[in-house]
Amino acid sequence: MIILNIDTAVETSSICLSENNISLGVKINPSQKDSAAWIDVAIKELLEERNLSFKQLDAIAISEGPGSYTGLRVGMATSKGLCYALQKPLITVNTLKIMAAAGQKVSSCLLCPMIDARRMEVFTAVFDHELNFVLPYNNLVLTENSFSDLLDQEKVLFFGNGSVKFQSIIKHRNSVFRKLDITAEDMILLSSEKFSKKEFADLAYSQPFYGKEFYSPSKQSL
Repeated sequence: MIILNIDTAVETSSICLSENNISLGVKINPSQKDSAAWIDVAIKELLEERNLSFKQLDAIAISEGPGSYTGLRVGMATSKGLCYALQKPLITVNTLKIMAAAGQKVSSCLLCPMIDARRMEVFTAVFDHELNFVLPYNNLVLTENSFSDLLDQEKVLFFGNGSVKFQSIIKHRNSVFRKLDITAEDMILLSSEKFSKKEFADLAYSQPFYGKEFYSPSKQSL
């Protein structure tokens, strides 16, 4: 089972080839803004470096969001294009769960990934160490009392680019903050599990999960 994992959702872009839950290689582009120019070349290079062809892929997995509007569109378009051309299944994985999978490797706390959503708002969720939901996906405007009920009971690890602004206002003794490097390698177990269960996305109707309506200055002026 060889899966091409693609993540263009947040700060960086990355791709990872995995075979039977093992990483075969990863490529990372620090600038997510030029994902469109980078991603096709990176995929071709990574396959060539592992002496693999596109036809040997069993599925393509994509980080579906929430996250950057442009990044999500690039990733989804690339993934769907490959699936159509190769007649391979598409697997979609929520970005917050991918982030939680990265946090699972470094902490035994409850896991709270946060993606910046402008001002004091974040896209977030809370997971236990088995990646079960404690609090479901939601858009949250942060205050000094956010997550107070959970924090009164146990430690919570906050991470992701949205956690920086929360760290500036929260003083609870059970709040833990850490900077994590999250890449498409953190998708491996999640995409493999979906492949095993044949939980494939509909190629015709799959769309990025933006988390909320896209903002643009021109739209606001209408």
